[in-house]
Amino acid sequence: MILDLQSVLVMTALVVNVSGILFIVETLLRRDEGAGRIWALAFLAGMLTTLAYVIWAQTPDAWWAVAVGNASFVAGTGCMWLGCRRFNGRRMGWPEAVVAAAVIAAAVVVFIEGPGGGDWAGALWMFIPLIAFAGVGAVECLRGELRDSRTAWVLSAVLAFQSLYYLSRTTAFVTSGPDSSIFRDAFGTIPTSFVTVALTIVAVVVTSVLRATRAPVRGHLRPAGFGTARDGILAQDVFGGAMSDLCDRARWRSELVGVIAVRIDDLEQISTAFGSEVARAVTETWRKGVRRHAPSNSFVAEDGPTGLLVGVLVDSPREARRQAGIIYRGLFDDLGTVGGGVIPVVGVGVALSDATGYDAGALADVARGAASRAAANVESSVLVGDAE
Repeated sequence: MILDLQSVLVMTALVVNVSGILFIVETLLRRDEGAGRIWALAFLAGMLTTLAYVIWAQTPDAWWAVAVGNASFVAGTGCMWLGCRRFNGRRMGWPEAVVAAAVIAAAVVVFIEGPGGGDWAGALWMFIPLIAFAGVGAVECLRGELRDSRTAWVLSAVLAFQSLYYLSRTTAFVTSGPDSSIFRDAFGTIPTSFVTVALTIVAVVVTSVLRATRAPVRGHLRPAGFGTARDGILAQDVFGGAMSDLCDRARWRSELVGVIAVRIDDLEQISTAFGSEVARAVTETWRKGVRRHAPSNSFVAEDGPTGLLVGVLVDSPREARRQAGIIYRGLFDDLGTVGGGVIPVVGVGVALSDATGYDAGALADVARGAASRAAANVESSVLVGDAE
């Protein structure tokens, strides 16, 4: 079967655009959630990429479309990585700057080469960022909250395959040239289009599943007040702002700020073994229990699908550990009342400003790490984390 370039590009554009539209529409139907919005930008960039390359294939004089396609391709892969970082609650400042710089460079190089640059103008300035962003995105899927989800492993495999494919494509481009038979047959535009279609279909399914665990459909949890869900737990971004303000004020008075992370690690296993109704009952009991047993002057906030954060001002490290113990013991008693006697693995981690500093993000990261270790530690379910 002989395929012409324009037909393949149109087919690729159709698949990518339909997938992107479905993901973006679903994003609009769900509560605002950072990772989902960034992944929606990635699919939007992918849609722009395919449209730009279709214009280039049909109008050879439209060399500017290559600049648009290359830059948006880099932006799409970069946003996939950024979405994974946001899902894990990691800092976004310098990664956003790196992605923006790579996007600008991919476009500027093509404009510098101008109409004489040909079909492969600025190719290396596109290939190398694709290798890097897909590679670090694959690694990010195996860290933090994403590491605990087997669905994220599939996304890691998709990004790893993309990185390896473009590493091979770059090697063939440099060693054999774009006009060689090995490059055309294995890494040319047509085979790359088929790879793009396959990876896009898998990526849109996986990211939709991941986003569904973090962002319920609008109206499922109706806001009861500013930044709060139905059960009174703060949104993660609201918690970050409140904790930053608390840390700033506490620093001036040399007061001790603590963050207590509470997580449960086996909700998926409970759902598989006992059914979704039991898993839902466990989740509701856990959320209500953390808010009930946390100090009355504390902030309680979302931290992914299996985590909650408690921000509090305490008198001493001993007091912080005592409060964390109260939360754990109260949760253990509450979860014992759930139908079927199903008690999940609960881990509680504590981070304190005397060891970590008055940085709200760093406190949350240290507390999360301690909670993960506590959940895996059979000897202790409450651990105090230290700054690395």
